[in-house]
Formats: sequence, structure tokens, C-alpha cells
Amino acid sequence: MKRWQMRRNCALTPRQLLKFYIVLVCLSLTVATGFFLAGVWVIPIFTALELCAVTLGFLIYCRHALDCETIEIDEKRLLVKKFIGYKETVYELNTQWAKIELPSEGSKVFHISQSSLRIELGQFLRPEQQIPLIAAVRAHLG
Repeated sequence: MKRWQMRRNCALTPRQLLKFYIVLVCLSLTVATGFFLAGVWVIPIFTALELCAVTLGFLIYCRHALDCETIEIDEKRLLVKKFIGYKETVYELNTQWAKIELPSEGSKVFHISQSSLRIELGQFLRPEQQIPLIAAVRAHLG
């Protein structure tokens, strides 16, 4: 069985981001509490707004940090899995009938198609990585 996996390039895993977030919240709340005890009541309000905005941004980041696309070829079966935003979509194609299409000029993605089904892939690859991957997959197609 041959397998190729294309992942989003993320600097932090969700677990690392959670650790950073906990430290950030603790530090922000410590500073806000100090200002509140000193009689400056405006700072905790802005700290709450800041933490709400940061939380929203981190949740959006985490939602897509694990995004990936996988191509598996096993004998006559071509399996394409797309995991985008916690939603996994699985396509099963026949290697004898599937065709791979090169990316069009200026396009970032390529397509694998069979009959009326057309699957967009390669959004996480750099342009120089696409051609070798397409060649490797094409070698297994009929």
C-alpha cells in the first residue's frame, strides 16, 4: 500500500497552543488584578476584551491546525481522505478509471477525477512539491 499525506504547515500543535494560552491568561489576569487592587478599574475591562479576542483567534487556529489530505493506493483502490475543520470526507475510486489532472496555470491545487466526481487536492503543498507527488500517484493509476 502506498500512502501520501499533505498537512497544513502550523507552527504550534493544539496542545502547545493550549499551554501557551494558559500562561497568557494567567499573566494577563495577574496584571489586571494588580491594577484593579490599585484602584484602576479600566484595565480589567480591557484585559477581558483582549482575552476574548485572543480566545476567538486561537479557537479558529485550532479548528484548522490538524487539517490534512491523504491519498492511499492499495491494488485497484484509490482512497482520498480530506480532514478539514474537524470534518472528514472519504472518497473511494478505482485506480483503473481515476485520472489525475495537473494544476492549471496559477492554480494552487490539482484534481483527481473519476466519472462525474472531481476531488480538489494539494492546497497544503508548495508548488515545487506538487509535480513529484502527481508523478508518484500517476504511476499507480491505470
